[in-house]
Amino acid sequence: MSSELPKLRLGWIGLGRMGHAMAGRLARAGADIRGYNRTRAKAESLVADGVKVVDRPADLADCDIVFTMVSTAGDLKAVTFGEGGLFSDPKCAPKILAELSTVSPEDSAEMRSLAAARGTQMLAVPVSGNDVVARAGRLSVIASGPRAAFDTVEPYLQVFGPSVTYVGEGDVGRIVKICHNLYLGIAFTGLSEVALLAESHGVPRHLLLEVLNKSVLGSTFSRYKTPVIANLDYTVTFTNTLMKKDLELGLKAARETGVPLPTTEVVRDIVQANIDGGRAEQDYTLILDELAKRAGMALKSENAAVGDGLS
Repeated sequence: MSSELPKLRLGWIGLGRMGHAMAGRLARAGADIRGYNRTRAKAESLVADGVKVVDRPADLADCDIVFTMVSTAGDLKAVTFGEGGLFSDPKCAPKILAELSTVSPEDSAEMRSLAAARGTQMLAVPVSGNDVVARAGRLSVIASGPRAAFDTVEPYLQVFGPSVTYVGEGDVGRIVKICHNLYLGIAFTGLSEVALLAESHGVPRHLLLEVLNKSVLGSTFSRYKTPVIANLDYTVTFTNTLMKKDLELGLKAARETGVPLPTTEVVRDIVQANIDGGRAEQDYTLILDELAKRAGMALKSENAAVGDGLS
């Protein structure tokens, strides 16, 4: 990342867990940034970092680049083309829309077309990681869309993490992100299964993870999730509702091309069981707890001194 960012006017829509962490990093890096959140109180703490909080998405229409990070395609449509939305003033629109939400390729293509009609270039810029990873500046960023727009936005993307990958034109970045999030659910389910199997035979969960993390199977992800599996740290980073949404996006994409995803279907059903159990807004890593229940196991924190691989 360069020491000084380009002097462009930035806007940010969606200052929830992820957006808050990412917009804060931009402000602390010296960016000129204004932000909007549906619940304004959640954005106020960013004022100390230098973010100017506005009342409506429309107040960001004169920015050079506007980043959006919202939960669903419906939310995206509302903050862009709804009442008081980013494009609600027919005389003013941003030059570039950097869209960071996880939405379907079809919804992304529709938004790209609508933005283009207003003279705005759109980048699909899904990111990999959660708010903890974002605050650490360790996100992985995927981008697709016009190359010139990417070149303009890239210096700001580098603030989020060292891994920024341009994958091509159009909305191919969306399917890459969907595949990524399917693997997220699959990978954690696999770690949960083997940890439970080990414990059922008298091996502490943290000890199994120590072995895995030192082997060729170890990864940033397995190390990062070690505190979850060993100490049952279910701090919310990615809700079951959002995980279910992404799993369904993947299964829909698979049906379109006839690719079987049997493992994804199993993970979807486990996540659905947690949602049905009243845990919709709790963390997806409760996959571990659901599998333990099915095994008749009552898990307890091992209170192990384990790191998360980030610090």
